[in-house]
Amino acid sequence: MKTKFILFVSLLISVVTFSQKKWTLKECVDQALERNISIQQNKLSLELAKKDVDISKGNFLPNLTGSSSGNFNSGLSPDKTGVLTNTNNFNGRFSLRSSGNIFNGYRNTNTYKQAQLGVKSSLLDLKKIENDISLNVVNSYLNILFAKENLNAARFQYEISKKQIEAAESRLKSGVIAKGDLLNTQSTAATDQQAVISQENALDLSLLNLAQLLQVPVEGFDIASIDVGAPSANLFYKNSSTVYNKSLDRMPEIERATLAIKNADLNIKISKGAFLPTLSYDLSAGTSYYHQFNNLLPGRVNDNFINQANDRLQYGAGVSLNIPIFSRFQTKNRVAQSKINKEISETRLESEKLILKQTIEQAFLDVKTALKSYEAAKISQAAQEEAFKNAQERYNYGAMTLFDFDQVRTRLVNAQGALIRSKYDYVFKTKVLQFYSGELVLE
Repeated sequence: MKTKFILFVSLLISVVTFSQKKWTLKECVDQALERNISIQQNKLSLELAKKDVDISKGNFLPNLTGSSSGNFNSGLSPDKTGVLTNTNNFNGRFSLRSSGNIFNGYRNTNTYKQAQLGVKSSLLDLKKIENDISLNVVNSYLNILFAKENLNAARFQYEISKKQIEAAESRLKSGVIAKGDLLNTQSTAATDQQAVISQENALDLSLLNLAQLLQVPVEGFDIASIDVGAPSANLFYKNSSTVYNKSLDRMPEIERATLAIKNADLNIKISKGAFLPTLSYDLSAGTSYYHQFNNLLPGRVNDNFINQANDRLQYGAGVSLNIPIFSRFQTKNRVAQSKINKEISETRLESEKLILKQTIEQAFLDVKTALKSYEAAKISQAAQEEAFKNAQERYNYGAMTLFDFDQVRTRLVNAQGALIRSKYDYVFKTKVLQFYSGELVLE
């Protein structure tokens, strides 16, 4: 009973500790990379590729097979004198055989090189998936921060509305405003409260999306804050070409397309190898055993197994040379196919480069546009804050109607929301550009 209680307390402590944990961005990325099913599948594919290397290595080694056979015969059969005799006898045969290639047009060598390229390609596929998942985690992480800022802004506006209600109630008692103005103020506060609830739901949904991506329980899940601050107005690079040139050396899809060309070259060599002669060898060793159960000639006995095995031991060795003369143009056409496949691989590399270039150009343009939106949103919010301060003073002194005051306040709320959206949009798009240039830091 005591042991069960200790286990229950330990479990409870661990659950509470987990619920209080705030995940950092790097921890989120590491967790996603560790738990993602697609990554686990690609790791298994990588192991398969490594086994292909082991299999291709085995092609350089000779094989060795052992065989045995036994036959029991009963009935009339001629003895050594030629007389038909009813006998029962047993014949056994035991042998070892080994064969291997001496030269087969370098096909084993090129197949081994292909298997090694397969391992590198699998590693690049794994890296590509890890990159995509990392960007998804960064985006989800920033979405949570964005939702938190929206929620704080909504709560701030709701607090302002509650203070406006208090002020309206005081002014109603003083006879400065009609009851309808108080009701309008209360209606605005109710709308702001709905906005708070809506932002709380948006935050819960953002947390759920990231928790599912990490495959962790959503109960108590939360992330550590990052001081995004005011994004810099200076772009990291003056043009997209700089980012593109850096990305060519690090993007796995480009390197994988380059490996595909090397693999096509090896396929051409393997196909051409069929034009060359092949030289192989064959080694064998064997022995046999004979036992007659009845009707032995006078003075004869069955020799024992060891003596018979030694006396009947045989060896064999042979070399085989095969020279291709005419293969119905099969080899020639296979070589032609391999060359066409190489051209296809070369066009795929150019296509991957073009796609990468276009993606980076779009990302660079997105960053520039997001920066302009952010700068405009800052100016708009500053102007709306001043307008709101002036409107609040005028409203307090009765120089502005509640309707006009709400219009100014709504414009301020919209400006604040636009600033938050543009800030996180700019931050994420900047992260994308840093990712392609190899300068994305997850700490």
